[in-house]
Amino acid sequence: MKVFFTILVCKVLKFIGNLIGKGSSYPGKVALKLCPDILSRVKLPQYIIAVTGSNGKTSTVEMIAHILQKNGKKVAWNKEGSNQIEGVTTLVLGSAGLDGKVKCDVLLIESDERFARYTFRYIKPTHYVMTNLYRDQLTRNGHPEWVYDALADSIYDETTLILNSDDPLISTFGIDRDKVIRFGADELSSDTKELQSVYDDGAYCPVCKKPMTYSTHHYNHIGHYKCTSCGYHRMPTDYTITAVDLDKGEMEIDGKYKISLALKSLYNIYNILSAYTVGRIIGIDGESIAENMNDYVMKNGRVLTFTLGRRRGTLLTSKHENSISYDQSIRVASAYKEGCDVLIIIDAISRKYETGDISWIWDIDFEMLGNDNVHEIVLAGKFAPELVQRFSYTGIPQDRIKSFVDIEEAVNYLDSDRKDYIYTITCFSDKGKFLSRVKGD
Repeated sequence: MKVFFTILVCKVLKFIGNLIGKGSSYPGKVALKLCPDILSRVKLPQYIIAVTGSNGKTSTVEMIAHILQKNGKKVAWNKEGSNQIEGVTTLVLGSAGLDGKVKCDVLLIESDERFARYTFRYIKPTHYVMTNLYRDQLTRNGHPEWVYDALADSIYDETTLILNSDDPLISTFGIDRDKVIRFGADELSSDTKELQSVYDDGAYCPVCKKPMTYSTHHYNHIGHYKCTSCGYHRMPTDYTITAVDLDKGEMEIDGKYKISLALKSLYNIYNILSAYTVGRIIGIDGESIAENMNDYVMKNGRVLTFTLGRRRGTLLTSKHENSISYDQSIRVASAYKEGCDVLIIIDAISRKYETGDISWIWDIDFEMLGNDNVHEIVLAGKFAPELVQRFSYTGIPQDRIKSFVDIEEAVNYLDSDRKDYIYTITCFSDKGKFLSRVKGD
């Protein structure tokens, strides 16, 4: 009766929450108070696939769900992105019958990397995708190696790990384990021999802490690495990006499956590869997955097109306090050969806690915006003065940079008769302030 009552209460609260546009985590919070071990009392499906990491979780989960559903699988997944224990509980109980049986073929869970050990205390994933670990929201997450330790507590011997072999920290989770599947990229035409980032999180071996070398960098510390001391190195991959042409918007997986990219981003190709890997493990053929992912446009609102007056543009939602997320968005804008303007908004740093720390903007590679593809840079929001100071060190001519503390003034400035495309780069916390002033497509 306790299980029945807890599930019933969760479903009722979720129904009410859906009516008012909320309720992705609160029903689960109440359910956990009523029955703290409720997740151990429900009957789960054959496949329980978890996805975690610093960046790309939500997009990867959406792509996995898309592929599986296109191929006839019934999938329960936390599409709202509520990825802590309360949100996962809402997902599981909302997908269960009153008899406690989760009614799907695949339970697909996005989990916050810091809280995965709590999420998976009662639910043990059959497959566990780990995308990457970067310095991310320092005030909340500390150093990536601290997050690594938190993630280690969420791994069980019976779980198959699906690891990004190109991330040296993530790849260590597979050491001395039998049930490991790895994905990554061969050397690509867009690679660099030298690190292009303003900092180097791959400078030292995560195993012995001695210097590490790279034969190629895909971006930041993601690439092909080897420790000169203990011999730790990038492991061979089971599923592989074999070619990428970002100018044409094409990628190739396993030497034969070509996919057209709706978003020409290295981030995007890794998310697609992660989803492809899961699809193959579930038993879907590569050709079907490639067809499913051709020109796939994300539905999660992270990338949106808009119209401002006579001008067209794209909003790239990045993560404040996560420089690699910003770097990838900047790389997309700076590669737009038809020429564009770029609007950067930093107004509210976080929705979850109070902080005035803005030091992370010095880790962002704003220097990439100095090429000829970018015509004008507009800085907006409460922290526009700090951005101005940061840009004064980029070498970009000051007459190409405008700043406005008021976001509406910045939008009005860009609303002109010019034809240049606009890329807007901001965070979840601030994107609504921009979207309320433009026309979405």
